Amino acid sequence: MNTPRQPVDSRDMKTARSGGKAERNGTRATAGKAAAKAVEQDNGLVGALPMAGSVDDGDRLVDVVDLLAISAFTTGREPYGRTTHLENVRSDARLTVDGARVLREAVEDTGRGRLLAGDGFTLHVNHWTQSRRATVMVTAISAELAESVVTEVIDGAVEEPEPTPDTVGIGFWHFGPHGPRRVERQIDAAPWETIRGNYAGAVASALDRVMAQDGESLDGRLLLLHGPPGTGKTTLIRALAQQWKSWCQVDCVLDPERLFADPAYLMNVALGGDDEDGPRWRLLVLEDCDELIGGEAKMSSGQSLSRLLNLTDGLLGQGRNALIAITTNEDLASLHPAVIRPGRCLAQVEVGRLPRDEATAWLGRPDGIGPDGATLAELFALRSGTAPVAVPEPPANTGMYL
Repeated sequence: MNTPRQPVDSRDMKTARSGGKAERNGTRATAGKAAAKAVEQDNGLVGALPMAGSVDDGDRLVDVVDLLAISAFTTGREPYGRTTHLENVRSDARLTVDGARVLREAVEDTGRGRLLAGDGFTLHVNHWTQSRRATVMVTAISAELAESVVTEVIDGAVEEPEPTPDTVGIGFWHFGPHGPRRVERQIDAAPWETIRGNYAGAVASALDRVMAQDGESLDGRLLLLHGPPGTGKTTLIRALAQQWKSWCQVDCVLDPERLFADPAYLMNVALGGDDEDGPRWRLLVLEDCDELIGGEAKMSSGQSLSRLLNLTDGLLGQGRNALIAITTNEDLASLHPAVIRPGRCLAQVEVGRLPRDEATAWLGRPDGIGPDGATLAELFALRSGTAPVAVPEPPANTGMYL
């Protein structure tokens, strides 16, 4: 049985905040006093939004902290807000500023939420220690104050991974609770010359031309990698990111069906702000999108196929240095004709099984290799001597009919 929901009064935060005397520095204090006077005058004109909230025993403590954190912004006492999301947060990161007082702190197994207040600002920090992520939100009486607090909080909080020759930064897009979000990770990616022998000779020769691209003259914006599972298509994408990293940023879309079904999501990914210091081209990777580009795609996926093609060479793609790589298990003949028409594809590469002679040379022995050759995954399993755990099938019973 739940206890009655208790109202949350934002005035207790105002009382707690007014008792503080600590200041981060003289500049912040001076700016804060001047801005406070201006905000006090403006509030009569702009008006404050009423804030109402309630909690019961079904809410977590961090939920209460989240609710209290928006009080000053909602009521207009601190009308300027800044929010930033952090990855790879150090375990010893302070995530606070000098002079801030703790108003609330809620600790859970996976992290903690803290609400702090200072002279003219409120700081809300959610830190997930296991996943090394954090969200920092600041509301303040001036935009300059909010920006300075955020800058101080995140200073030195993130531990950048040491780059190595065999790693490359790949972005991962997904649609989260608050809209599209991109997270970049350092991924192991061996150079092309070290993995070239994992592919059939004809396939490797075709991929040599793809890997040699430099962004100067690209005949097409679509890269198709198709073939059975276990043939190394994902490994190729990683090698491509390594080979092209000087001129192309590789991003992987984790929910491609949502991307092309939601125009707002698509616009955010396709037309997002460019990094002036980063690579001038972008490669969007869509893995295992059979239903998106198959022969029946127009009927099964609606406008998704049209939006995909529009991003490659339609109006949406004009002026955008964007490439799209799609991996699929479908045979080329079963793909939609609009996808594979001349001039649209930069490359169409079938990544198939290694022929028997090449598979034998790769493994060093013919044991376990059938007449049709073997996939890369099968060869690795044969070399390591491992097999998936499975329940053995019972022997087939002999019937009474010939």
